[in-house]
Amino acid sequence: MIIVMKQDATEADVDGVVQYILQEGLRPQLSRGDERNVVAVLGSPAPELKDAMGVLPGVLEIVRISRPYKLASRELKQTDTVITIGDVKIGGDNPPVVMAGPCSVESEKQLIDTARAVKASGAHILRGGAFKPRSSPYSFRGLGLEGLKYLASARDETGLPVITEVLTVKDVDVVYKYADILQIGTRNMQNFILLDDVGKLDKPVMLKRGLSGTIEEWLLAAEYILAQGNSQVIMCERGIRTFETYTRNTLDISAIPAIKKLSHLPVVSDPSHGTGKWYLVAPMVLASVAAGAHGIMVEVHPAPDHAKSDGAQSLTFENFAFLMEQINALSGAVAGIKRPVPAAS
Repeated sequence: MIIVMKQDATEADVDGVVQYILQEGLRPQLSRGDERNVVAVLGSPAPELKDAMGVLPGVLEIVRISRPYKLASRELKQTDTVITIGDVKIGGDNPPVVMAGPCSVESEKQLIDTARAVKASGAHILRGGAFKPRSSPYSFRGLGLEGLKYLASARDETGLPVITEVLTVKDVDVVYKYADILQIGTRNMQNFILLDDVGKLDKPVMLKRGLSGTIEEWLLAAEYILAQGNSQVIMCERGIRTFETYTRNTLDISAIPAIKKLSHLPVVSDPSHGTGKWYLVAPMVLASVAAGAHGIMVEVHPAPDHAKSDGAQSLTFENFAFLMEQINALSGAVAGIKRPVPAAS
């Protein structure tokens, strides 16, 4: 349930509600908004609690949330969450943010060259894998700490914030040290211990949808992070596993407006993993922008034919530069036609 506070409720009123919830053995979580403050009650409140709390000073109403994911739901927070990393804003009505870079960090030169190229074309965030989960144990699995240091060097060189994946709980501290955004990969979407751990951090976390994860399961995974106190969660649609074998995965474009309808969290699209083919990336990027994605994640490599991982889905510098022109043109058009969707009659 959520407790909606009156607009003129004082800090003492809010604190009184929080203390009451704690006394009942439950967990309160305060969400502040421009128009209203809301206190979420985490746990299993007794039925009579609603009536008891309804008479507390400053309480406007008490609403039971119908969704199993409480903190991620728009029932709790009606305004969009906007995540800020330096000058970059992800979410709300801000233009789509582009995260670009190689699948794997292979060398310092490869990464610096790529960072310079994507920055020159207008990318906002540098992506690159230092720790790589691979289907085969014999595939290149990343440079680890050395790769993280190269990412930090690229950030120093270009000013681009860095996003990289964290695979295990034991790596959280070291990835936190070097990354601006921690990525939870598709295979770890339901690694609940890892989700709890990154939920205790004060840096943004991007949560990729699992290979066969439903939208509800995906949002419940986000709930684990939110429930630990980290409100900076970014959802990432990266394609799901279907019967189709021509593409690497099936990019679920409908998940973008679905998440925006169900949740206040920003949603990003990853057409590189969603298709597995470089020539399908640009069309799916544009489709994602048209569908309302708050950001795009794209793999870019100086020589895709020689990439140690995912070369087939990586763009060249030239192709990425052209894609950025297309994104800028389309996002301007999309922003110009935004209007509320009429309710069903």
